[in-house]
Amino acid sequence: MPAEPIEVLLEVVRLLEDLGIPYMVGGSVASSVFGIFRSTDDVDVVIDLALEKVPSLVAKLKPAFYVDESRVRDAVKQQASFNVIQMEKIQKVDVFVLPDRPYNREELRRRQLVTITEDPKRSIYMASPEDVILQKLDWYGLGGEVSDRQWCDALGVLKVQANRLDRSYLERWASDLGVSELLARALRAAGL
Repeated sequence: MPAEPIEVLLEVVRLLEDLGIPYMVGGSVASSVFGIFRSTDDVDVVIDLALEKVPSLVAKLKPAFYVDESRVRDAVKQQASFNVIQMEKIQKVDVFVLPDRPYNREELRRRQLVTITEDPKRSIYMASPEDVILQKLDWYGLGGEVSDRQWCDALGVLKVQANRLDRSYLERWASDLGVSELLARALRAAGL
C-alpha cells in the first residue's frame, strides 16, 4: 500500500489503543496482507465502540481528523459506519461499528496481530484470513455478485492461505451468513 494510508491507519489505531477500544482492520488492506496485493486508498476499521466512549474518541481524533460526533453517535446506535478524514493528508478511514451478532463477536475474538511495518516495528489487529474471505463473499453477494474486486480479493486470500485455512470455520459461518454457495464456488475457483 502507499505510505500515506498506512501512516493514517497507524495513527487511528494508536488512538483506539490509547482509549482501549477493541478494533480490527479488514477490507482490502487485510485481503492484501493475507492474499494478493492490490493497490487501494481505502482503509476499513471495525471497532467495538460503546456510546459512552464516543466523546473521548472524538476528542482524541480532533484536531488531526475531521469527525462528526453526531454521525459517530448515530453509527453506534444503529451499528452502522462513519468516516474520519485525516486533515493534513486528506485520507479517509471508514469506521464500522461492530454489529452485536454472534458471527461478528467471533470475528473480533479471532482477530490476529500482524506486523505492518518493520522500521519501526508496528503491529495491528486484522481480521483473520477466514473472516476476510467471509466478509468479501458477503459484500460480493450483497452487491449482486458484480464486484470483481470483492470476488478477486476473496480468491486471492483462498489461494495464498490455501491449506492453512480453517475449513470447518469457513463452512459454519458461511452458512450463518448465507454465503455457502458462494464459498463453494470460490473454493472451486481457487483450486481447493
